[in-house]
Amino acid sequence: MKRNDLLKKSINVAVAAGISATTAAAVAQADWQQIGVMGDLNNDGKANVADLVLMTEHINNKTKLTNNNAYFIDYAYVGLNGRGFKGEKYFCTADINEDNIVDVFDLIMLKKYVADLWSEPVWKWYDEEIPQETTVTTTEFATSTETTTTTTTTVSATEPVDPNAPIYPPISDITRNVPSQGEADIVIFYVDFPDCKYKYDLSAEQVDEIAFGGENTYSTSYPFDSISAFYNRSSNGISQIKGKTFRYTAKENISSYDNDKKKLLKECYKAFEDSADFRKFDGDGNGVIDATIITVPEESDDDAWWACAGPSGLDAFLVDGMKVGHLITGDCEITPDNNIDFVRNYSHEIGHGMGLPDYYRYVEHGDVDFEGLHGLAGIELMDDALSDFGAVSKLHLGWYKNSQIQVYDYSKGMQTYTLSSSQTENSNCLIIPCGELDSKYKSEYFVIEYNTNDRNNAYMRDVYYNEGSGIRVYHVNAEIYDNGYWVSYKYESNDSNSDGSGKRFIRITDDVEGYDNYYHTGDIIDSSVSGFCWYDENGLESVDPNVRITIGELTENGYSVTVENT
Repeated sequence: MKRNDLLKKSINVAVAAGISATTAAAVAQADWQQIGVMGDLNNDGKANVADLVLMTEHINNKTKLTNNNAYFIDYAYVGLNGRGFKGEKYFCTADINEDNIVDVFDLIMLKKYVADLWSEPVWKWYDEEIPQETTVTTTEFATSTETTTTTTTTVSATEPVDPNAPIYPPISDITRNVPSQGEADIVIFYVDFPDCKYKYDLSAEQVDEIAFGGENTYSTSYPFDSISAFYNRSSNGISQIKGKTFRYTAKENISSYDNDKKKLLKECYKAFEDSADFRKFDGDGNGVIDATIITVPEESDDDAWWACAGPSGLDAFLVDGMKVGHLITGDCEITPDNNIDFVRNYSHEIGHGMGLPDYYRYVEHGDVDFEGLHGLAGIELMDDALSDFGAVSKLHLGWYKNSQIQVYDYSKGMQTYTLSSSQTENSNCLIIPCGELDSKYKSEYFVIEYNTNDRNNAYMRDVYYNEGSGIRVYHVNAEIYDNGYWVSYKYESNDSNSDGSGKRFIRITDDVEGYDNYYHTGDIIDSSVSGFCWYDENGLESVDPNVRITIGELTENGYSVTVENT
């Protein structure tokens, strides 16, 4: 399973933003107040089809956006989804992914908002006064061929964000092809060769049932009953994996394709171009087929066909006018009584398509430990590919609702939280930030969850006899690497020190092989616990977080967890 080397697509349709001035009518107390809605281009307080029309015309250079459509605000405290962060920022309702460009990627996100009937409100914190109305005067610095315009917009204060709405997926900022929220559409080519055949020749319909079928808790392969069922449980319905299988026998022997996957990819699509409409395999509407899986018999050369994922690299190759996005290949053969390897491996690789890195380490040589997370608590689909996604993955994929994320506030001293099981619809997590928490979680922090060994973790329990469950603590460093061509997490699976001790996207505390690093009632977690420290300037976990966590009682609602400054 190779690192996800997705390449960032760039479409230069820019809107130049100016600075705005704000005045307010005062009332009695300070509080957050809503000042805008992402995707609301006509200032009617919601993102809808009318806004889609405006953005589409702008991108197609038919009618350019003005300040009447996309206003800009200058402020010191701002929040998306009700979660605040500090720092000056300019805001544009049309620039939904906040990359300072209004382009097709914003249009894709706007389509998602309109389809799901929700979008992020934008908030401002008023230190001394709350306005009943906020008057925003904005100036757009036009291009050399346009004139400068000035407009004034009044936005009425409204109720806080819907706590039951899913969060904006932080992973949207990572270069990727597969959407993590809503529908993702997958093409599967179940391929054999003149000299390499399947032991059990399944039909396309049979493969479809294993890949995209509904939940079957009686399956001997449960929780890997199907890719769709696994993702539906893990995301609590936020992510829906759909698709179709095409059964194909290649024209040449398998060795002709061992080192040329693109050749086989193009051959497969051309074989079905007259009988299938591949335009429907585009869940996010960006003109790119979300992902293509080419799976081959297990008798193939494992070095050439072990499960891996990455960009197709075929930008000039179009299928029904669509580009081919993520390519996943593997030799995960299905047998009549076992589809576990097929489902678990391709579920892992689809995670790459959504933007997640491997959580195990990459090393070039030597007898070293590849695993990223150890102990009974060190199970994660992006590490061992045998268990569920953990809280960090779910956070970045946008699989939590607003109400399911709790953040420790240092200014309030001792606070007690309840953590529900990770394998329920009420699953939640607790974040302890290192300093100010970035609004998109692209910073350093601890993530705490109550993990149990049922549902998507049942395979570890039943096959590997991992009876562990309890509180586990992740140390996250979600810095971003952006070279202007593609965007990823800065450290991903390789840490900043070659000896394995440096900064890494994800770690777990008490990271010891074979050790029960779950925490239970009465356990205390502080800087004396291995891995419960912030990174220092050398990338080592040595900085005391000055926080103590005490694990309380386990009730039917979950574990109580108390956090306090030390």
